[in-house]
Amino acid sequence: MRKFVSLVAAGALALGFAATSPAQADDHEVKFGFAASSSGWMKAYSGPSTDAALIAIDDWNAKGGLLGKKVVAVFADAKTDRVESKKAGISALNQGAQAIAVDCDYDYGAPAALAAQNQKKISIFLCAESVLAGVQGIGKYAFSSSVLAAVQGAALAEWGWKKRGWRTGYILLDDVIEYNKGICYGFDWMWREVLGGEVVGHDVFQNEDPTIQPQIDRLKALASAPDFIQMCTYGAGGASAIRQIRAAGIDTPIGNGSSMSGTYWLDAVPDLSGHFVPEQASIYGDDPRQDVLDFNEKFKAKYGSYPNSQYTYPGYVVFEMWAKAVEKAGTFDSDAVVEALESFVNEPVLVGTRTFTKTLHHQSQAPYLIVETTNGKPAVVESWTISEAVPMDVLFGKRYDYIAR
Repeated sequence: MRKFVSLVAAGALALGFAATSPAQADDHEVKFGFAASSSGWMKAYSGPSTDAALIAIDDWNAKGGLLGKKVVAVFADAKTDRVESKKAGISALNQGAQAIAVDCDYDYGAPAALAAQNQKKISIFLCAESVLAGVQGIGKYAFSSSVLAAVQGAALAEWGWKKRGWRTGYILLDDVIEYNKGICYGFDWMWREVLGGEVVGHDVFQNEDPTIQPQIDRLKALASAPDFIQMCTYGAGGASAIRQIRAAGIDTPIGNGSSMSGTYWLDAVPDLSGHFVPEQASIYGDDPRQDVLDFNEKFKAKYGSYPNSQYTYPGYVVFEMWAKAVEKAGTFDSDAVVEALESFVNEPVLVGTRTFTKTLHHQSQAPYLIVETTNGKPAVVESWTISEAVPMDVLFGKRYDYIAR
């Protein structure tokens, strides 16, 4: 994903927001904080999400604010660093934030979220897709606006089975981070346990491996080619692996998680076809929902270009779901807002629906768009929601020890 830093956030940093004591309250305002990275590699994820959240704040202020108060954003840069993340969380809270948004990644956002947890304030991960980004990893005041990685793998499995007639699958896991494992866990669960499909083989590699030729050799040595290859990877290493697979003459359809959405990497695999990813919304101008198309126009008007990452959209949901819960609770009190969030059942948001419970502050079942790349051009082919939620033990990978190296 290309770097994309919020101009508003950058301006806040230039002014040096680094409060060390609580800011003076203003009865006419309510503050929402951003303790996320606007520098370092994480800004490629958290930057677009922050930009989208600021549009949500604009939308609420245009309607008169929240509970009659103007919403004011405050910022602190987490700098793609765990130590700085904690400092950023404390800084945003000391500026008077009632709730804070934290980095997309669980590992990098957790310190800021824990700072909020310690002060009994709500934190919302901008687009984290690990089950730990919530009750299990932080506590009752932490939520994520995005959808669990396992749902991505499960969505491709069920869609491919029912719509493309795929019956045999192969798992190729980049086991560097937990997010990747989550994609494979969800695919494996849906493919074998729910649908009764066959996994004819599995292998692992690491994102920085210069070659995956040994894995390709084992894949080609199978008695018969699988109908589908489920890769679980991201970024440059993922693009390199796909390029090597296609260069080896393997034209089997390949699936990936949302981390391989977008066009930023497609030049590495010229004229790629048969590649599938689940996306929460389309950046290609073909999203079937008018609300998303309208948002894209707002984004361009504010920032000068259309969204270039599907990770933009959960940022809007960060503020949207918090604001809806505040309105439902009729107060900014964190405990009351948590209770309101936990009452959401298929609550409509910009990119589908959100459901929370006391034991899961994340999405184990949510709508996705299936995007297929053909001759280097991604396009939406269908909307898909998995038929049943991913079980908790699957989210933690307890059934799939064989996937580990």
